[in-house]
Amino acid sequence: MTKGWTRRRALAAGAGTALLPLVHMRTAHAAGSLSVGFWDHWVPTGNDVMKKQVHAWADKNKVDVQIDFITSNGNKLLMTKAAESQARTGHDFIAFQTWEVNQYADQLENVDDVMKGLTDKYGQTNEVCEYLGRVKGHWLAVPTSSGTQIKGPCGRISLLKNLAGLDVTSLYPAKPAPGAGDAGWTYDAMLKAMEALKKGGVPVAIGLGLTTDSTDAIGAIFSAFGAALVDSEGNTKVKSDAVRQVLEYGQKFVKFLPEDTISFDDASNNRALISGKSALIFNPPSAWAVAKRDNIKVAEDCWTFPAPAGPKGRFDPYLPYFWGIWSFSKNKSAAKDLIAYLCQREQVEERCNVVQGYDLPPFESMLDFKVWEEVEPPKGTLYNYPLRKWHNARPSIAASWASPDVAVQIYNRGTLPTMFAKLLTGSSIEQTMAWAESELEGFLR
Repeated sequence: MTKGWTRRRALAAGAGTALLPLVHMRTAHAAGSLSVGFWDHWVPTGNDVMKKQVHAWADKNKVDVQIDFITSNGNKLLMTKAAESQARTGHDFIAFQTWEVNQYADQLENVDDVMKGLTDKYGQTNEVCEYLGRVKGHWLAVPTSSGTQIKGPCGRISLLKNLAGLDVTSLYPAKPAPGAGDAGWTYDAMLKAMEALKKGGVPVAIGLGLTTDSTDAIGAIFSAFGAALVDSEGNTKVKSDAVRQVLEYGQKFVKFLPEDTISFDDASNNRALISGKSALIFNPPSAWAVAKRDNIKVAEDCWTFPAPAGPKGRFDPYLPYFWGIWSFSKNKSAAKDLIAYLCQREQVEERCNVVQGYDLPPFESMLDFKVWEEVEPPKGTLYNYPLRKWHNARPSIAASWASPDVAVQIYNRGTLPTMFAKLLTGSSIEQTMAWAESELEGFLR
């Protein structure tokens, strides 16, 4: 997260936002105005359908709406929020990522009323949305499908079958039930597959760098082993049996990763899959979608499926986005109405269809959209991308066994992938535990 913002840095960030893509929607006899900041979708048509939906709402409600689509590249979205929070002016509502709802909690409007309307109609959201979006028992932002993703396994069907004997289309077919081998898809089974794939020259491309992709993938492994470094009360648990067990696993795991795993950035795994240099990555469908455009033979051979199970269960890395209303907004009522409208099933499904199923609704009742059955090639490739009941999996964000103020530091500093990186470079389990304890002392002071 961004810390230590000075007035100069805030003003510089604010100046940068003037260059962002902007859409101004003015309706006849506008009854009030509204300024909103959406995440700039990597699928261009995602912005188009959002504009269309906002325009429909604005026209009906006679509201003058200004939209910014703000890229997360170069931290522009993050800097925009930091600048607005300091200046106490800007958009009425804006997109928030993962930990940011807690970061800005004292400047966000209570949206319990919006969430009650949505949950009464569509049921509850999942545990990660609750963990990140509720502060002291109150919703301070509304979880949205726009940008929300799961970073589960995406693998090459032929390579997994021919080199590792893993038939993922039979294991997780495009139908509402797992295959017969579901119970055997564990981290031990993955280790065997990793060894075979490394020998075959197409290693599993999971990074151990200081990136979100690295942290999300390794964080899911820690969760699957029940390996919490800190509990919810702030007590250090590094010397636990569960942490030792995950590090013993990690000593074997890291041997089968790519040689440059420690230097991975968030694009490295995508490039490895698309270029044919890896048989398996942990990623949302963006890598598959780019392969569909740039290397169709690879796209035709991809299948997305749940993460392996560990001693404490199966956890899929989950990253939600939120829409939060600033407490200094001049039109909170219209902001709430627009958010509620955009979160209705009809609007969510329309946006999901346009982005080929990339965006995941936060409500389980919406995980039956046809797009995941129909998108191709191959047909059904994303059927198991959403969390399905028969996956017996839980959504996970790394370090969520700790309170958010501690977890965000573990997450952003890449503590978990760094522990595995230390094992790769020769540190013993004891040395790695000692390093982790030293790191946590700084967080917990």
